[in-house]
Formats: sequence, structure tokens, C-alpha cells
Amino acid sequence: MQGVILAAGRGERLRPITLTRSKAMAPVVGKPIAERVMETLVANDVDDIILVISPDDAEIIRHFEQESEIEASVRFAPQPERLGMAHALQCAAPLIKGDFILSACDNLVPADHVGRILAAYRDATRPNAVLTLMLVEPAQVTKGGIVAIDGPWVTRIVEKPTPEEAPSNIYSLPLYCFSSRILDHLADVRPSPRGEYELQDAIQMLIDRDGRVRGVTISDRLALTNPEDLLAINQHYLAIGGELAPLAPRAVGRYTKLIPPLCIEPGTAIGAHCTIGPNVYVERDCQIGDWVTLQDAVILRGSTVPDGATLEEQVIALVSD
Repeated sequence: MQGVILAAGRGERLRPITLTRSKAMAPVVGKPIAERVMETLVANDVDDIILVISPDDAEIIRHFEQESEIEASVRFAPQPERLGMAHALQCAAPLIKGDFILSACDNLVPADHVGRILAAYRDATRPNAVLTLMLVEPAQVTKGGIVAIDGPWVTRIVEKPTPEEAPSNIYSLPLYCFSSRILDHLADVRPSPRGEYELQDAIQMLIDRDGRVRGVTISDRLALTNPEDLLAINQHYLAIGGELAPLAPRAVGRYTKLIPPLCIEPGTAIGAHCTIGPNVYVERDCQIGDWVTLQDAVILRGSTVPDGATLEEQVIALVSD
């Protein structure tokens, strides 16, 4: 089965992180978040992956062509304008050859959940699609696609309804398995009031015209919207794999303590009398002064942390004079 990852978003609510990189390239313990999503697909034998990207995102192309060690074929489908998920899928359509799994680049679920929706898709009931569903608080129904269900079957999906319009408080996450039938409906999707081509409209057409759209529930996921989310995601990955995270600073000063779990990339110099960790991720080529304390923090590439700084529960992109 092929995989499609939608990775063309700007990530404006992630600024200043996305001033110098795309949202898909936001770092998660040494790898871009798009690759972390990709890992969950590859763990389930999805080894032909299409990345929908902005045409000017040279960094993501360079990463997957030259740096990534992901065990999959990765191809790129440019999305010239950011006009919604249905439009993004239409950009990928010429490369899609059959059934596929589709994910946003900012939505992380365990690999075993990917396995569950693939198993549901291959079930004897022969669904045309499988959606990932999660129960949310009623106040959150305005933030995404909300579904009505009848047993295992999805009968309706509405994108960002008002509380009065919402058919339930069951949210459809941006992780799906689709038959190629969904591609037949993309050309019929009309722009929404916000000027985007919504994938939920194509899913509703699939329900109405072809039927057999299932849902598989999940209790939680990790989503990247703002810098606080990036901190939480990195803390999660450090917690589950911190012992395997690389420690490769260029220099470490005297009497500095490194407390795991933490990840320090090459090119970073750390001064004397520092306490670094726990739960710290330092990207490459940072300069950390003397007498610095870092805990529960992400330090973005090329940052300079001045002498004497104490930084906790923060994502840092700063340069000292």
C-alpha cells in the first residue's frame, strides 16, 4: 500500500520556528516531524510514500534525498497553492496507483494504531475508507471534521461545524485509509467559505455515492500546532527513546552535567558549570554559555544561550549579543 503525507503547510502558529523552515521540518529529537509520521507507516510495511510539499521547500527535498535513512521510496508532489486537503490530495493523485493511507504531517499516532486502521481496511466488509476517530469535548467540535456514525459505519462528516450543526462530538483525525474511489470525487469538491477544498466534502461524496466508510477510534494523539506542542512532542519522544538519543556535542566545559533523557546534535558547544537535562533536545550548531541550566526545553539550531541563563519548559530560538 502507498502512503501520502500532506506536508505543504506554512505553520504560521508555530512561528518563530517556521520562519526558517516548513512545519513538516519541525524537529522531533533529531528528525523532522514528517519523518516521524513516516516511521509509523513504514513500521506497517508502507514503503512507497508521496510527500505533498510546497514547491519552494528545498530543505525537505534535500533531507529525504540526501540525509534521511528511512527505509522507503519517497517521492514529491508539489502543491503550488495551499488550497486545502482535497486540493493537496489532487496534487498527489497522478502518483497514486491504488489503495493508500493518508496522513497530515503534524498528526502523530502510535504505529500500532496505523496497523489497526490498515487491518480494518482489509477486513472482509471491504470498506472504501477507514477514518481515525476520537471523542472530543463538545467545545472542540468547531475545530475539525465531526462525524455521525451508525455502528462501525460513518454516515456523515461535517468540517468545522457550529456547535448546533455538529452531528456528534466525534472528531475525524487526519489519518485515513482510502480506496482509489476517493480520487474520483475530488474534482467535484467546491471551495468552502474560507476558500479551501475540504477533504471532508470528498469523503461525504464517497459516503453518499459508494458507501462503506468505517471508523476506528483512538483515545489520544500528538498534534503540532504551536511551540508548546513541539515541546510536548519532544518530551514524549525523549521519554520513550531517550536512552537511544544521540549525545554528540562538539565541546563540553568542565563541571558540566548532562542528565538524560536528552539529545544533543553535532556542532553544539556547551560551556562550563552547566546543567543540561533532563528532557532537553539541542539541535545542531548551538552555543551554550557557562553556568547555564536547561530543563524540559528545546533549543533550535544555531541558537546562542547566554551565560547564566536558566531555561525551563520553553522552545528557544535566541541569539545573545
